[in-house]
Amino acid sequence: MKIINLTIQGYRSLKNISWKPGNLNVLIGPNGSGKSNLLRVLELITISSKGQLGKYIQRSGGMEPLVWDGISDSIRFNIKSSKLLPSWFADKNWLTYGVELSRLGKSGAYSVGEEKLLYFHRKESETSVEPFTILDRHKMIGRIFDENRKELIASEESMLEEETLLSLTAGPFAINQHIPIFRQQLAEWCIYHDIDVSQSARLRQPTVARMEKRVDGDGQNLISVLHTLYTGDRQFKNDINLAMTAAFGDDFEELVFPPASDQRVQLRIRWKSLKREQTAADLSDGTLRFLFLLTALATPSPPPLIAIDEPETGLHPAMLPIIAEYAVDAAEKTQIIFTTHSPQFLNAFDETKPQITIVKWHEGETEFLDLDEKSLSEWLREYTLGSLFSSGELESTLTLSPQQDPSEEM
Repeated sequence: MKIINLTIQGYRSLKNISWKPGNLNVLIGPNGSGKSNLLRVLELITISSKGQLGKYIQRSGGMEPLVWDGISDSIRFNIKSSKLLPSWFADKNWLTYGVELSRLGKSGAYSVGEEKLLYFHRKESETSVEPFTILDRHKMIGRIFDENRKELIASEESMLEEETLLSLTAGPFAINQHIPIFRQQLAEWCIYHDIDVSQSARLRQPTVARMEKRVDGDGQNLISVLHTLYTGDRQFKNDINLAMTAAFGDDFEELVFPPASDQRVQLRIRWKSLKREQTAADLSDGTLRFLFLLTALATPSPPPLIAIDEPETGLHPAMLPIIAEYAVDAAEKTQIIFTTHSPQFLNAFDETKPQITIVKWHEGETEFLDLDEKSLSEWLREYTLGSLFSSGELESTLTLSPQQDPSEEM
């Protein structure tokens, strides 16, 4: 599933934005402009599909710190997406999924108000599109429709005020097979921010050996994923070795995973110049972050979306072109979103340029501004992306993000 358009209303600084991401995206802007809030709302969306929304909002301190300026009465998000579904859906079709989280008075509590999952199909001879409703909810009244438009009304006793209807329809007995597929796509999004690589971090410690192929959002299962893929997938091992050699030179030999106590494995790096292997506990923060980024981007079965906050943090500038190269490759299989305020990271993209979105803070809210490709191409004949960003000239090439079309409304 690829996001075609994302609209957000009332979430933190994202009072009202509409954004059309590409396959490979880089959001740039100063600190405090609202870049990280995009990743937080993506995290909220994926959590809402798992039935964990209530606990997430409780951990966040309730609705007040999550709504715009602490005064908005609701949070709304709407996703227009392409599909990765069976042949029931023909060409030229898309899905929209929208949710409203209504704040209950001035308290920190909330309830799910409106929720809709719609399917749109446009034939060659048609100019208008009639949506097919798959899922529809109004407060505690929920309805699901099968492929023949047969309606199933959920009883009020089966509904949960703080959880989405989508999260409650998982499992093999859903009357519409596309609901659990869509839900799984949302649930598999990987949003990475605030990765802990401190000396006490779990990702430095030996871990119980288990098969894992994707790095969790907190990054703490990195060793388990590396062990699974590095020892079991030849192409992945080759990709990691090439990247480590590019970053550290020919002194790098390989990663090794010797056993530890209690059926645990540990991560070590073998250097040609040293007799002793270097343990994960001894690695620099930058080396661990580099391995994390490589693993997240090079996994052979990537999630539908990967979003990473400030990938440049802790990395030597020479590593950034390597990360950019692996991101370009990953974007052939999944949708990639980076946030950054690093001109060096922008300059790391060579032949394949990402879609650049400027994030600005203006009169109490975040604005997304898209680059005018024609104007940008003319600038790039003389300057690099990073130098344009540093000079402030990028803003002269901007146009406001286009408004949403009718099919993107909830």
